Amino acid sequence: MTGLPTRAQVERIRNQYPVGTKVRMIHMTDPYNPIPKSTVGTVAYVDDAGSVHMKWENGRTLAFIPGEDSVEIIERANGGGQA
Repeated sequence: MTGLPTRAQVERIRNQYPVGTKVRMIHMTDPYNPIPKSTVGTVAYVDDAGSVHMKWENGRTLAFIPGEDSVEIIERANGGGQA
């Protein structure tokens, strides 16, 4: 995603990655300390910039950016919504 997303785009991201959804990292573009491939994490929240903040199984809390980083949803949270 280039630039800041619109409010509608952020809502689509929140609907796609509701709090509690489990994802597996496929590829992260962070050049310094990316989340390793295959790491599993749980969505904590989506901020107003559309970044998906995570609680990763390795103890890290780095957000991923849809459209720049690649993840696979492995378990969708029931109910959705933001905390």
